[in-house]
Amino acid sequence: MLIGATLGRYFSWQFLKTIFMVFATVFALVYTLDLVELMRRAGDAEGATAGMMARLALYRTPTIAEQVLPFAVLFGSMVSLLQLSRKLELVIARAAGISAWQFLQPGLFVALTIGIFSVTVYNPMSANLKQRAAALETRLFSRSYLPNGKAIWLRQKSLDGQAIFRASGSLPDEATLTGVTIYAFDNTGSFSQRIEAKEATLHEGFWELREARVLSAIEEPQSYDQYIIASNLRPSEVRRSFIDPDAVPFWKLQETIERLEKAELNTTPYRLRYDTLLARPLLFIAMVFVAASVSLRFFRFGGVAMMVLGGVAAGFMLYVATELMAELGAAGIISSVVAAWFPAVVGSLLGTLALLHQEDG
Repeated sequence: MLIGATLGRYFSWQFLKTIFMVFATVFALVYTLDLVELMRRAGDAEGATAGMMARLALYRTPTIAEQVLPFAVLFGSMVSLLQLSRKLELVIARAAGISAWQFLQPGLFVALTIGIFSVTVYNPMSANLKQRAAALETRLFSRSYLPNGKAIWLRQKSLDGQAIFRASGSLPDEATLTGVTIYAFDNTGSFSQRIEAKEATLHEGFWELREARVLSAIEEPQSYDQYIIASNLRPSEVRRSFIDPDAVPFWKLQETIERLEKAELNTTPYRLRYDTLLARPLLFIAMVFVAASVSLRFFRFGGVAMMVLGGVAAGFMLYVATELMAELGAAGIISSVVAAWFPAVVGSLLGTLALLHQEDG
C-alpha cells in the first residue's frame, strides 16, 4: 500500500534535505583539505597562483566526493529518521496505521532518484572535471600522470612478434610513456630482447623510443638516442588506456571498453567501473534499509547513541565489503558483475531482514 501524497512529499523532503546537507558538508571539507594541500605544493611550482590552485581543487573534489555518496545517503537517512522520531512524527504516523514499510517509501524513492542522477548526470560531470584536473596538474607541476598510482602495462602484436610494455607513468593528451621497459618476443613466442627507454611515443604504425638501451642474449647491450619498433596500436586507443576509469564518463564507458578490447588491452578496471555505476541505485536503496534498521527505535526508549554507533558500524562493514569485492574484481579473481552487485544485493537483503525482525517479529 502506498503512502499518502502529502505525507510522502513531506518525508521525501526530509530525506532529500538531510542527504544533501551531509554530502555538502563532506564536499566542502574535501575541497578545503585539498586546497590546503595544493597551496603547500604551489610553492614548488612556477606560475602556480592561488586562483589556479582553487580551480584545480574544484576540479578534483567532485570525483573524491562521489566516493562518499553512498555514506551520505546512509547518514542522511539516519539523521532524517532520527529527527522524525524525536519529533514524534513517526509515532503519529504509526498511530494512523502507517507501517514502517510505508513511511520508508519516500526515502527509498529519494535514494533511487539520487542514484540514477548520480550515474547519469553527476558522474559524467565529475569525470570530465577529473580529466581537466589531470591536464592542469601536469601543466602546473610538470609531472607525468599515473592512473591509480600503479604502473602501466600494455601488450601489442606486430609483424615482428609480441611485445609487453611496462611504464612508470604517462603524459595526458599524448600517447607517450615514461620510464619504459619493453619485453619483446618473436613470432614463435621466444624472448628476443629487452628495451629500456626514458620515453616512448606512439605514432601511426610505430613507437619512437628516446634514450633507449637494447639488451639481448646474443649481442652486447646497445644504446641509441632514438629507436623505432613497429606497432599495431593506435595513439587514440593507447591514450584511452592511460585514463583512470574514474575519469571516463558513464556514457562513454561502454565505447571505451569496446575499443580497448579491439586493441587487446586490459578492460577489467573499466568493466568494474561500469558495473559499479549500474549497481549504485540499488546500493543507495540498501543504505536506506540499513539506516532504517538502526534508526526506528523510539526516543523515549533511550539507546539513541547505540543506534548511531550501530549505523556507523554497519556503514563501515559495508564499506569494507565494497572495497574487498572491488579489489577481487580488479584482480580478476571474481567477475566484475559479482564484485559490483554483491555489496548492493547483500546490503539490501540484510537491511530488509533486520527491518523485518524489528517490525514484524
